[in-house]
Amino acid sequence: MPPGFAHGFVVLSESALFHYKCTTVYAPNNEVGFRWDDDTVGIKWPSSVPPVLSKRDAASPLLRDIPTEKLF
Repeated sequence: MPPGFAHGFVVLSESALFHYKCTTVYAPNNEVGFRWDDDTVGIKWPSSVPPVLSKRDAASPLLRDIPTEKLF
C-alpha cells in the first residue's frame, strides 16, 4: 500500500501472523486512524462476531471528525 493509504484487516481464524513493512522509521505520533465501522466508508466486514480491537482502534474517531490537516 502506498504511504497515506487507509488499510485494515480482519482475521477469521483462531490466529494470524501479520508482517508490516514501513517506508520510513515508525512514528506512532503521526498515525491517523478512523473507526472500523464508520458507515460513511461502507466496508462490509465478513463477520457477525464483535471484533477484538486494540485500545487505539477502539478509540478511533469517525473519518469526518478527523481534521483535514491530519489527512494526506
